Amino acid sequence: MKLLAELFRKWSGEEPTSMERLPGAGSNRAYYRMTASKGHTVVGVVGTSRDENHAFIYLTRHFTKRMLPVPHILAVSDDGLRYIQTDLGTLSLYDALKGGREAGGRYNQREKQLLTKTIRELPNIQIRGARELDWKQCYPQPEFDEEGVLFDLNYFKYCFLKATELDFHEIKLEANFRLFAKDLTAERGESFLYRDFQARNVMVGADGNLYFIDYQGGRKGPFYYDLASFLWQASAKYPNKLRRQLVYEYYQSLKNYTEVPSERHFVERLSLFVLFRTLQVLGAYGFRGYFERKKHFLDSIPPAIQNLRELLAMQSRSFPYPYMMDMLRRLTEMPQFAQIEEPALNRADGYRTAEQNVYQAHPQDGPATFSKYDNKGPLVVRVFSFSYRKGIPEDESGNGGGYVFDCRSTHNPGRYEPYKKLTGLDEPVIRFLEDDGEILTFLDSVYRLADAHVRRYIQRGFTSLMFSFGCTGGQHRSVYSAQHLAEYINNKYGVEVHICHREQGINQILPPKETK
Repeated sequence: MKLLAELFRKWSGEEPTSMERLPGAGSNRAYYRMTASKGHTVVGVVGTSRDENHAFIYLTRHFTKRMLPVPHILAVSDDGLRYIQTDLGTLSLYDALKGGREAGGRYNQREKQLLTKTIRELPNIQIRGARELDWKQCYPQPEFDEEGVLFDLNYFKYCFLKATELDFHEIKLEANFRLFAKDLTAERGESFLYRDFQARNVMVGADGNLYFIDYQGGRKGPFYYDLASFLWQASAKYPNKLRRQLVYEYYQSLKNYTEVPSERHFVERLSLFVLFRTLQVLGAYGFRGYFERKKHFLDSIPPAIQNLRELLAMQSRSFPYPYMMDMLRRLTEMPQFAQIEEPALNRADGYRTAEQNVYQAHPQDGPATFSKYDNKGPLVVRVFSFSYRKGIPEDESGNGGGYVFDCRSTHNPGRYEPYKKLTGLDEPVIRFLEDDGEILTFLDSVYRLADAHVRRYIQRGFTSLMFSFGCTGGQHRSVYSAQHLAEYINNKYGVEVHICHREQGINQILPPKETK
């Protein structure tokens, strides 16, 4: 800590007012949040490997030049064992997704949006990050190759498989390992392989943007690896339907950066890397759990085995390794890995909104109609939730009240005791409604109406638009719907939105903001 404080003083010209040790990760590096006299914070890092530090510092500076969302290196010690970087805050994507994991994989819409945003940003790191990168600077090796694959497969064999005491023919398994390694490296990858792309290594900034960290083990390699690493992380419990949606989002985003293979070829190659990544993490869990006796890794083994079980049940045509596949099936059937029934996963279809700018009319088009309200602007949208028992909210703008939507056709969580004292703003109610799915189908139609109306009002410079959602008590379904429409309009169009949950006595203003 003393040497790190000296580096801080040399960089900033002052002593740090505080140094807080941050929770450790999987590496031997130590992280400290360091505070300057004016309250500005940075993160100081102490590493044990000069080569590993050098790789991170080189990659970070390279990514910064390419304007990728990573921390900035502020100072480096002469011996390369300590450095200071910008502070990206305390909220990781892993923490932001905690509710979905604890709900057994029932991720709500906000969590799904974070996942989609992350997965669409990954090709930016992989493809743009690879341009003009000096691969010789990577640690511990510059490229994903057959030798490295065999190392990881043997790590799985010795650190996990042998510890289970499963009987297997080592020579036959080794022969299949070599075939598997050749297939994994058959296509030369020219992208940046992050190597440890997971939710813990993505930070959610105070500005809502995502930032990427801990890529010091990266190298040249195929882009499939990182996608498999992220979506098949054992503890995340992503439902298969959500995985398919996120694979689709990744594939579409990848098209913006490079030529892509056919969908069929992409899926077949991805499945190989999902299998490889599953074996790879089981090797790590085996060493950390069986040998180091760390509870977190022991707890991670059953969901990883479940991932393997589902993969084997899904298809085997892409896996022409008969002995290895038979051995893996026998592994998943061992008594200590008996399948535990998972809670029902999210069945809701969800919704996807168009990513396009508001249509701008050509000056020669002229208005479709004429009104005394034309060109007054800017638009302010008001969204209400209410109880039909107490009547529809009055329109105080004098414009006639806008839309009124009846939510009573959807499943009512207020009929069940655990939700009676909660509202549509509370996470248990949100998960109930989204897991049921009726409210999402209902809102899908509302969004389409709102899109056309808001877009046209902005175009014409109108100043006021009102949406109201009613249900029996004005507590659950109407509150959920009003809040989600308000946030949807504010995020997509950047206009000011006033929210009034009338029966709950809750008022909120979402200020205007720039849209992309």
